Amino acid sequence: MYIERTICGTGIWIVVRQMDKTYKVAGYVKLAKLWERTGEEAIQYHNEYFQNKYDGADEMELVGVYVDITGQKEIRKRPEMIRLLADCVNGRINCISTQTKAYLAANNREFFYLLHFLFELKTEIAIVTEDKNYHINTIENPENQKGALRSMVNDYVNLNPADYSDWRMQIYREINKVHE
Repeated sequence: MYIERTICGTGIWIVVRQMDKTYKVAGYVKLAKLWERTGEEAIQYHNEYFQNKYDGADEMELVGVYVDITGQKEIRKRPEMIRLLADCVNGRINCISTQTKAYLAANNREFFYLLHFLFELKTEIAIVTEDKNYHINTIENPENQKGALRSMVNDYVNLNPADYSDWRMQIYREINKVHE
């Protein structure tokens, strides 16, 4: 994210770009249960993948890689996702990077609720995915993705606010267990 300023000195207009924040990035991966036997190799691979991806990026600092190897589809049942969300709540993370949005949530309900949860936090959380056809990047924010996502998520949550409230309570209950 850049702040742009135009400086006019000797009649020459210059656009100066400077970073207004450093992103504390968390890489997240959700692998199927069948990866359990080679879990350590998978974790090592994904750690290296995200380290290589963010190595040398001045505005991006890789804080951690969170890998869930589970058959659980619900976010509240994924320990590494809960640990990641706890780090978001505590301000340790302000950007989630993942290869596909499917790693974040198994269905639209969970995906929209997750985004709504992240958008509600005091620390703004950026989302970056590498999906070929459904690429999300709220840092660069092409075509006002952030605003469009926020609007879509709010519309979805407003269909059943009590269900979202229950989901959110379950997530916070799991986050509190991380701190125990």
